[in-house]
Amino acid sequence: MTHNKSSLATPAELHTFVGAALRAADLPAGDAEAIASLMVQADMQGSDGHGVIRLSQYVKRIEAGGINRVPKIRMVSDRPAMAVIDGDNGMGHLVVTAATKLAIEKARETGVAWVGTRNSNHAGPASLYARMAVEQKMIALYFAVGNANHMPPWGGTDLLLSTNPIAVAIPTKDEVDVVLDMASTATAYGKVKAKAKRGELMPEGWMMDRSGRPLVDPTKSDEGFLLPIGGHKGYGLALVIGILAGTLNGAAMGKQVVDFNKDSSTRTNTGQSIVVLDVNAFADLEDFTRAIDTLIGDLRNSAKLPGVDRIWMPGEQSAIKRERFRAGGIPISNGVLRDLDLLADQLSIGRLKTFSTATTGVL
Repeated sequence: MTHNKSSLATPAELHTFVGAALRAADLPAGDAEAIASLMVQADMQGSDGHGVIRLSQYVKRIEAGGINRVPKIRMVSDRPAMAVIDGDNGMGHLVVTAATKLAIEKARETGVAWVGTRNSNHAGPASLYARMAVEQKMIALYFAVGNANHMPPWGGTDLLLSTNPIAVAIPTKDEVDVVLDMASTATAYGKVKAKAKRGELMPEGWMMDRSGRPLVDPTKSDEGFLLPIGGHKGYGLALVIGILAGTLNGAAMGKQVVDFNKDSSTRTNTGQSIVVLDVNAFADLEDFTRAIDTLIGDLRNSAKLPGVDRIWMPGEQSAIKRERFRAGGIPISNGVLRDLDLLADQLSIGRLKTFSTATTGVL
């Protein structure tokens, strides 16, 4: 057991810092604020592999020309229940937000809408965008192609697939909304990066080296690959998600995927897809959400294995973290804080203000 200290930052301070850094990298102020809000939301829900830990990488790509500071996001295909958006190599947060808002608008008219993106970039955790729809009492499904290939096809060793995540959000009446957010690999690569920054080992089952042995040192992740969830089933899931979010939209997939961890200047042509369903087109919203609440109660109150205190629903623990971090501060690991301090000095902005420390026990 090792104990690693983390600094704490209020959501407001973190938002201020991220926004200042992006403005210093010459992003328009409004875009910087919108991206900062989504990045802070990622950290607040515990998605620390996709939040402020990515800031230095984003700035590096922006300054290297790998991301367009002032994109002209536009539709390249438009029908009543679908669209394809070209992100003009802008920040993924902006591109996917535009796609999600359009899908919500179209779903109000058609009952269901599918909007895909091309020429986008890394956009943070999938659940951010699924939750935008569920906040409108709609159902959302989100697919994305990851920004680096970390997984081979089942039985192979060539890295031809990414973590390719999926998120599904379903509204409730009084319960916490059901929000599933998962990679098609045993873990998201961002969690590997977060482990490295905290000086922690990975559990067996996350990665394997090219000889088939478990890989637990996150600093040696280049020596192996991520494992799919459920063996060959996870491989199949990663493949079809990549086709739906990448190939279908004219975005990168397979050998075309650019590893943005190692290449800061090449366009990634990242693809994402968001599907939004208006519950009212299928059922009475009140009846549906009440039925979901009943189902949740049945699951939560079902018989438990010895030693299990609570059965959790997807999204519940993230909701609890949002409230806890809003009140007590967002943990920022010392490794990430060092990177942010270096970035602040590089950009000639004030360093992130932290107000306390917390100790976390890590196996």
